Amino acid sequence: MKKIDWYILKKFLVTFFFCLLLFTVVAVAVDTSEKTDDFVKANLGTRDIINKYYLGFVPWIWSLLFPLFVFIAVIFFTSRMATRSEVIAILASGTSYNRFLRPYLIGGILLAALLWVGSRYWIPKANTIRSNFQSTYIDKGDPTKNRYFGTCDRCFYKRIDTNSFVGIRDFDTASKTARGFFMEKIAGNKVSYNLRAESMQWDTAVKKWKLINAVERFVDSMGERMKTHTEYTLSLKLEPDDLRKDEYLKDKLTTPELVQFIREEELRGTEGLNSYKVERYRRTATPTAVLLLTLIGAVIASRKTRGGSGMHLALGITIAALFILSDRFSTVFATKGNFHPMLAAWVPNIVFAGVAWWLYRKTPK
Repeated sequence: MKKIDWYILKKFLVTFFFCLLLFTVVAVAVDTSEKTDDFVKANLGTRDIINKYYLGFVPWIWSLLFPLFVFIAVIFFTSRMATRSEVIAILASGTSYNRFLRPYLIGGILLAALLWVGSRYWIPKANTIRSNFQSTYIDKGDPTKNRYFGTCDRCFYKRIDTNSFVGIRDFDTASKTARGFFMEKIAGNKVSYNLRAESMQWDTAVKKWKLINAVERFVDSMGERMKTHTEYTLSLKLEPDDLRKDEYLKDKLTTPELVQFIREEELRGTEGLNSYKVERYRRTATPTAVLLLTLIGAVIASRKTRGGSGMHLALGITIAALFILSDRFSTVFATKGNFHPMLAAWVPNIVFAGVAWWLYRKTPK
């Protein structure tokens, strides 16, 4: 690392954190103005609002706009260097263009690593704070968040192993009880076992379910046999925490927890997991995008133009908007269609890697 490397790297990081703080203040101000009525209805003080909401909101907005912050920072300070002919002086001194890009590459790797670790472990914990506040104080009064069509919001039908299915009705997360329960086991294409109960309750002492007024039916070559039980203790690969309908769940889970959750739900035959898989792959793809946008920004802004910084910023914001738009489109195709989740997360990076290479080949060196 030479003096010129430290000079560029320092400008890179200082400009990035300045953009981060500036946009954070703007985002908090805008969000506060939108949620003032919700804060008043929640009857929370300033300290409670900060602890229960903004400690989660600020890291979430950072993770959401992190690549954009990096891109704008690179465009801004590199454009100013180009306007003052600093880039020309560096290249005229005999420094190769690839050597000039080294501090950008180092800064991009550092920030990408920071985002990678944060998105895997830190951001989900912040999302837990934000989403708990959202579901408790904001979504509760929103009719669009509490509408269910064709089924009740506390009913579940799950596959718990290769040949067993359970149905649970009116499950109460507070008391860990349900008003109705049935379980079926399939042998071939026929039902071989059926268990029904009027109600069920989780026994925290033995970590098993206790069924009330249960009826067992066995179907085999000998015919059908039936047993009744006033109380029946049942061991299932299903715990109360698995009986949750949380639209913010994928944002709350750390990456190891998310991988485990996807694996368990796939074993149970759960459908509609593409959004979770896209989130899993995006936590690696987005840090890679940080590195790509760093190089694209450096290549664009290092060229001295008559339009100055304004021209560079306009071009940079256009490219960033196209990147975000392509990311949203691929996500929709994965969650609503048959697009592979890994491709949905990585297609924007693949496309813009080609853009970065084309810009690098065309820029004067």
